[in-house]
Amino acid sequence: MKVIVVGCGRFGVELAYHLSKRGDEVVVLDASSDAFSNLPQDFDGRLVEGDAMNQDVLLRADIEEADALAAVTNSDVLNLVVGRIAREVYNVPNVVARNYEVFTRELYELFDLQVVSAATWGTQRMIELLNHTEARLVYSAGNGEVTFYEVAVPANWEGKTLTEILNCSGCQLTAVTRGGKAFIASDDLVLECGDVLSICATNRGAEILRERLADARGEA
Repeated sequence: MKVIVVGCGRFGVELAYHLSKRGDEVVVLDASSDAFSNLPQDFDGRLVEGDAMNQDVLLRADIEEADALAAVTNSDVLNLVVGRIAREVYNVPNVVARNYEVFTRELYELFDLQVVSAATWGTQRMIELLNHTEARLVYSAGNGEVTFYEVAVPANWEGKTLTEILNCSGCQLTAVTRGGKAFIASDDLVLECGDVLSICATNRGAEILRERLADARGEA
């Protein structure tokens, strides 16, 4: 995959390096050549210095051949404009922008851009880790609107059905692991202590899940 990373700050460096290490063709674009010194010495992508809103600079970065572009500078205006240009002018198939200031998040939605808000996502994950130790966070989709957990069935849930445990619109079971083997379960499955439930949940669903785990802990 040919990827352009616009912005060579800490976020851009980490992204560009990992993309390069997995085998993607990466071009890093930044207004300052000094920023490129932040890249690890074994980074093997291409570097382009210049204004990302300048057509000649974008063409030097091979935007016409790019499969994806990530606009990850610390300027929301720049990320918005470059993301919009990449998608609307050069038809880059996959464009993702970084939201830097939380109060500008709605602008990305108005531009209909895929957006990653590090502050919003990080805050939600920190709250999860501070308040929820019974379930292991596996994956977070979007900016944390939906999260995926692995929950070890406590002793007080043994003999109950999935319907009794997950009877809420914000939680959905994706798989059950029992004795080292995973399977898709029906709602009437009777739980056994030691089962591991793979669950996806909205923020509200995660709160309900925490409450039920806390109740189980209190009954033990």
